[in-house]
Amino acid sequence: MRVIPILAHIDATEWSWEPPVVAALAITVVLYVIGSRNDPRRQKIAFYAGWLSLVAALVSPLDHLSEVLFSAHMAQHELLMVVAAPLLVLGRPLAAFLRAMPPPWRLPLASWTQRAPVAAAWRAITNPLVATIVHGIALWTWHLPVLYQATLRSDAIHAAQHSSFLFSATLFWWSLIHGRWGRLGYGAAIGYVFVTAAHSGALGALITFAPNVIYPVYGSIDDQQLAGLIMWIPAGVLLTIAAVALMIGWLAEAERRVSLRKPETRNQNRQSRSCCSPLVSGFWFLVSRRRAGSAKPFRAIPTAANNSSPNTAAPPATPSPA
Repeated sequence: MRVIPILAHIDATEWSWEPPVVAALAITVVLYVIGSRNDPRRQKIAFYAGWLSLVAALVSPLDHLSEVLFSAHMAQHELLMVVAAPLLVLGRPLAAFLRAMPPPWRLPLASWTQRAPVAAAWRAITNPLVATIVHGIALWTWHLPVLYQATLRSDAIHAAQHSSFLFSATLFWWSLIHGRWGRLGYGAAIGYVFVTAAHSGALGALITFAPNVIYPVYGSIDDQQLAGLIMWIPAGVLLTIAAVALMIGWLAEAERRVSLRKPETRNQNRQSRSCCSPLVSGFWFLVSRRRAGSAKPFRAIPTAANNSSPNTAAPPATPSPA
């Protein structure tokens, strides 16, 4: 297959400044800056990295290039679903947006989210199984030739495609990172990630090995093969990394539960559980174990004072001579 140099087609001046997209990006980053002042640093880094991924996908020259090359269009979609969505979820933007609202609005908005119908609907759509199915349906449906080619003829349909990709992917990652992972366990989350990697990889393989052009609006079999490879390999690698991080988080959770039996470590483990998601805790577990392995253990110099045990009676003092 002849590789198409995507970067050679990009003109640095052809940025997409669509007012609705630019306004939405500007409003979200301003609200997050205001509402996340006291949030953890790595949480902010995750959100800003996800926000920059949205800029790269929707505003950068990649957006214009996606109208010409199917491979660029596929790269745009993978940025939305596999890069931007999990990073935004790790940044916890909804809480920051609520804190950024004027004080008179905060309580009514928070109360509205706690209403029984709203809470029930949120629990339903963020169920990991439901979120995985919704994301899979959105992915496969929009790659039907009729719908996919319609996105290039209508800006409204194109916006609906991007919105459904980002929304379904955000639900999927939220259900695994902040949803019911504590009750379902990390094993279920790993299973959902591998299921998503399997069906998206199968779609990428079908596009790669298709004997004919599936989307005549692009008309290049080489471009189509490269697009399939982008969905198949890079996206699959990122999903595999996420699954490995969840598995490491699973091991860290098991170690945490064992350490909870020790009274002196209970408070520390409660704090680490409350601030870390499964993906973050998995990577953090690796870093902490590496640091612990590289650090040399501290050994106190034996003295008469620290050699004595608290449970051992001290020897009687020798009377001094008169």
